Amino acid sequence: MGTNGNLQLRAVVTGASSGIGAATVRRLRAEGWQVLAVARRADRLAALAAETGAVPVVADITKAADVAALRERVAAAGDLHALVNNAGGALGLEPIEVADLDQWRQMFELNVVGTMRVTQALLPALRESGRGDVVVVTSTAAHEPYPGGAGYVAAKYAERMATRTLRLELVGEPIRVIEIAPGMVHTEEFSLNRFGGDAERAATVYRGVPGVLVAEDIADAIVWALTRPHHVNIDLMIVRPRAQASTTLLHREP
Repeated sequence: MGTNGNLQLRAVVTGASSGIGAATVRRLRAEGWQVLAVARRADRLAALAAETGAVPVVADITKAADVAALRERVAAAGDLHALVNNAGGALGLEPIEVADLDQWRQMFELNVVGTMRVTQALLPALRESGRGDVVVVTSTAAHEPYPGGAGYVAAKYAERMATRTLRLELVGEPIRVIEIAPGMVHTEEFSLNRFGGDAERAATVYRGVPGVLVAEDIADAIVWALTRPHHVNIDLMIVRPRAQASTTLLHREP
């Protein structure tokens, strides 16, 4: 629930303008949480805020000044109980021999450095609340490689290892560290961004896959983990469609 006795729970969700982030904002608001929805696109955030009552915060997590301003917004809002690090993404699907290493740098800056920049900025507020949670949305790519995915796999693995290290460093403190690792999820932008706006190529990723996950499935997992009693830490949840046995073994129907 969005309250714990007389305590009003508050969360920050990054990457909130679409996909898993927007679905998580909707779900948390439905549960009664106060939410600061963070993303770069002001128009989409404004629409989400009008729909849900979330507080829109326009920020790019790859920019230190934007994250510093986010920290001030959080401090002004009151206690912070959860940070959902959802902002991230993949670029390209080329083998290492011909991969665009500038895209690799962008993926590391967003998925790894950006996630840790926001976490670093908001940890004091989470600690001060007395019951803080850091959720990091990684990927099954953080757990097993696949051809063409080296840059994304490496970035997500680094994000996963940083998350595990954070859990070790915070042991004994009133802060849980939770990793949610989605498999194949059909959102409106993930594959489209990966393939530089090529809609046909993006659509082929999901074609023929029965029961592919949607953003709401992952939001459900995130909110379930957040709403366990606070002495219960969901270290890791891997969530895939039934048709996906691994990153490299997928059932497709004709």
